[in-house]
Amino acid sequence: MARFYLPPDAWPNEPTLTGDEARHLSQVLRLKPGERVVVFDGYGRSASAEVLMVNRDQVSLKLGEILHSSAQLPAIVLAQAIPKGKNMDLIVQKSVELGIAAIQPLVTRYTVVQPGNGKSDKWRRNALEACKQCGQDTLPEIAEPLAFDRWIRSQVEVPSLKLIASLAPGSQPLRGVLKDHPATTHATLLIGPEGDFSPIETASALAAGFLPVSLGSIVLRVETAAIFCLSALRYEFSEH
Repeated sequence: MARFYLPPDAWPNEPTLTGDEARHLSQVLRLKPGERVVVFDGYGRSASAEVLMVNRDQVSLKLGEILHSSAQLPAIVLAQAIPKGKNMDLIVQKSVELGIAAIQPLVTRYTVVQPGNGKSDKWRRNALEACKQCGQDTLPEIAEPLAFDRWIRSQVEVPSLKLIASLAPGSQPLRGVLKDHPATTHATLLIGPEGDFSPIETASALAAGFLPVSLGSIVLRVETAAIFCLSALRYEFSEH
């Protein structure tokens, strides 16, 4: 059954799809009155709905039983140095499928791509499309890009399991670090750009309480490292 995003303020009284969501239903899927869809609000609320009236830019609905789902634990924030090409699009998509709570794009010393205006909006649209596709009812927050130095200063007092994927000597295997923190409810995962973090950035992360973790003997691409770490976190804590 097709899924559509219905903003929280559109649920009371006469719920109506507008904009891109209405055009997708009316122009792409060409659904008719009487057909059924699923709507969600991005905060864990979903419902089946009957299509009542269809116009190109406005679709009125009648909601059925409203269901509520909880966000997955641990709540994971991915602090991702912006990679080259379209890899950030892939990271956003797969992060949503893995139940990410929030994504903080970062500009680091070795970041090649400088984010232009509208990049965050594009990533938010990607996140929404991923939620619709995979059945995720909680829409993650996609923050505006920040310079690494500014962001890391805000992390010193954050009560979270803080992990930095690192090629530096002394990094501990990810599996062992996760097993040492079985009661984790919040985690922040820091992934660098092509070329890794600079030594100064790594030192700043460690000073802010991040634990350096190794992802094995093979050097992974940026997007692979992010997906690998998120999958490991979900697997390790799935029973909790």
